[in-house]
Amino acid sequence: MKQAYTEAYFKASADYVLEKAGFAPEIGVILGSGLSPLGEAVENAIEIPYADIPNYLVSTVQGHAGKLILGTVAGKKVVCMSGRFHTYEGYDPEELTAPIRLFKLLGCKAAVVTNAAGGVNTDYKPGDIMIISDHIKLMGDSPMRGRNVDEFGPRFFDVSKMYTPELREIARRLGKDSGLTIHEGCYFFMTGPQFETPAEIRAIRILGGDAVGMSTVTEALTAAHCGLPFLGLSVITNMAAGILDQPLGHTEVIETANAIRDRLTAYVKAIIAEI
Repeated sequence: MKQAYTEAYFKASADYVLEKAGFAPEIGVILGSGLSPLGEAVENAIEIPYADIPNYLVSTVQGHAGKLILGTVAGKKVVCMSGRFHTYEGYDPEELTAPIRLFKLLGCKAAVVTNAAGGVNTDYKPGDIMIISDHIKLMGDSPMRGRNVDEFGPRFFDVSKMYTPELREIARRLGKDSGLTIHEGCYFFMTGPQFETPAEIRAIRILGGDAVGMSTVTEALTAAHCGLPFLGLSVITNMAAGILDQPLGHTEVIETANAIRDRLTAYVKAIIAEI
């Protein structure tokens, strides 16, 4: 029988985390491939393996630590996901609502989400950061598929300001002194796990995508559904297929993320301090 994803189902996760942490976090953070070192910035950290949390999921991707880290960053109480979940791991779209719904039930007032993405816009370079202003998703089911959970949000919901303008403004302003090259653009979702073909990348560029990746969109849609302000940051870890004459691999993603880890950590901490 198919699992019924009710508020009570997700509340079991939140109750467990709140009991272990002893406090309600203000901001939820999700760290993507190769970006888990950001979790080291959490002070007075309490770590909870995903596998210990009732009704939660387990990350299977190299470079994803697979644990919640709760503590303080820049004076704010945070819950940080070191490692995330993807459709290519075999999870149903409805299951992938779990992280953001956990943040909502824990009492978070905003979510900051990072990912590793391929650069489609030829003005981008590996190591650049793209503030996500919008996304394009032409494949894969919605995480809101199936019976609506009314306690989180309405059946039909607006997504025109899904990537919260006020949070994007904070990221743009702080980016000027970050030592990073900051862009703002459109994230194109692909299901993976294979990287895209050169022909697909040409099509994505024509359709208006600036960067491409296999995550984040599920979290953004879930945040929009439950009214949680959302900031998405893509780390351009490689140029997408066909732009450079070289094969793509996960090792390149990890190496680029490691090269900017200190500047990226400082940048995200500055953003959290202002939210």
